[in-house]
Amino acid sequence: MFNELFFPTFDPLIGTLLSFSTFAVGFVARPLGGIVFGHFGDRIGRKNVLVVTLLLMGLATFAIGLMPTYDAIGFWAPALLVLLRFLQGLGLGGEWGGAVLMTLESGHPERRGLNASWPQVGVPIGLLLSNGVLALMGAITTDSTFLSWGWRVPFLLSGILVIVGIWIRRTLSESPLFQETSEEGEESHAPIVEVLKRYPKQVLLAIGARVGVDVAFYTFVLFITTYVATYLELPKSYALNAVLIAATFQIFAIPYFGHLSDRIGRRPVYLAGAVGSGVWVLVFFRLLETEKFALILLAAVIALILHAAMYGPQASFISEMFPTRVRYTGASMGYQLAGIIGGGLAPIISTALLKKYDSATPIMVYVVAMLAISLVCVFLAPETHKADLHADPAAAGAVPESA
Repeated sequence: MFNELFFPTFDPLIGTLLSFSTFAVGFVARPLGGIVFGHFGDRIGRKNVLVVTLLLMGLATFAIGLMPTYDAIGFWAPALLVLLRFLQGLGLGGEWGGAVLMTLESGHPERRGLNASWPQVGVPIGLLLSNGVLALMGAITTDSTFLSWGWRVPFLLSGILVIVGIWIRRTLSESPLFQETSEEGEESHAPIVEVLKRYPKQVLLAIGARVGVDVAFYTFVLFITTYVATYLELPKSYALNAVLIAATFQIFAIPYFGHLSDRIGRRPVYLAGAVGSGVWVLVFFRLLETEKFALILLAAVIALILHAAMYGPQASFISEMFPTRVRYTGASMGYQLAGIIGGGLAPIISTALLKKYDSATPIMVYVVAMLAISLVCVFLAPETHKADLHADPAAAGAVPESA
C-alpha cells in the first residue's frame, strides 16, 4: 500500500517498484552500519553497541508511523521515508553482528550453531508480529481507514519492542571471548583495514553464501504479496495469512537446522537448503497461480522451511570464518554487503521482470541463479562447526577445538 501513500501518481506496478526502492535504501545503509558499529564492537565490546543500534533502528521505525504522506507534503514524503529507511538500515547493519556474536561467543562450543540461530529466529517472529498486526488491522478497518491510519499501527507498536529490548540488553554481560581478547590487549585498532587486508576471501565467500538466501527469502515473503495481490488480483489476505502461518513453522525450523549443523556440519545443512529452495521456487509460483489459498499456503510453508535450512546455520557459519578480534566487522561486512545484492534488489528486480515479461518464469530463473552462487560459495568455504574460535582462520594450521 506504500505505492498509494507515497507514489500515488504512478501506475500500480511502477508505484510498487518505487516503494521497493525505498525498501532497498535500508540495505544500502547496512554495510555502512556494519563497518561503523563493527569497528566499535571489535574495539569496545558487543554489549554497548547493541544498545545504540536498537535505539537507532527502533526510533527510525517508530517515526515512519508518524510521518505525513504524499497528499500532505508531496515529494517530501517519499524523501523523508528514504531518510528513515536509511537510518533503519544503519542501525540494523550493526545489530545483526552484535546479536549473533553475543550468543555465539557466550555458549558451549558444541552448541554454537544452535545458539547463533536464535537471533535468526527474530526474523520469522518479526514476520509473525508484523503480518499479524497487518492482518488484524485489515480485518477491523475498511480499505479507506486502513490507508488513512491503520497502516501506521505496526510502526508505532515497535516503540514497545524498543523499550523492552533496551531493558534486556542493559542487563546482559559482555561476550566472554571479547573480554578475553580485551584483557590480553589483542583487540584490533583498525578492524576494517585488517579484515580487508587479511580476510578478503572470507568476506567474498560470506557475501556469496548469503546472496541467494536473501533473494529467495524476499521472494518468498515480500514479493509474494505483489504477485498475489497486484498481478493475480487476489485478496491481499491470501499472501499475508500464508506468510503468517509459514513464519510460525520457521520459528521452530531455524533452531532445528542450527542444531543439526552442530551435529553434521554447517555446509551439508546449508547446501541441502540451497538445492531444495532452488527446486521449490519452480513449484512455488505454479502453486500461487492456482489461486487457491490452501496451495498458496503450502507454497509459503515449504519455502520458509527450506529457507530455514540455510538461515539456521548461516549466522554461525559466517561468524566462524573470522577471529574474535575482527569478528564483528568481518561477519557484518560479509553479511550486509550481500544484503544490497540480495534482499535490497530482489523485490525490485522481480517486479521489473514481472512488468517486462508478464510471467513468473524469468523470476524463477533469477532466484535459481542467485541460489547457485550461494551453493558454489558454501561448497568452496571450509567447514567451521568444529573450528577453534581462539585461532586465526587465516593462519596456516589452525587447529579444530576437538583436536
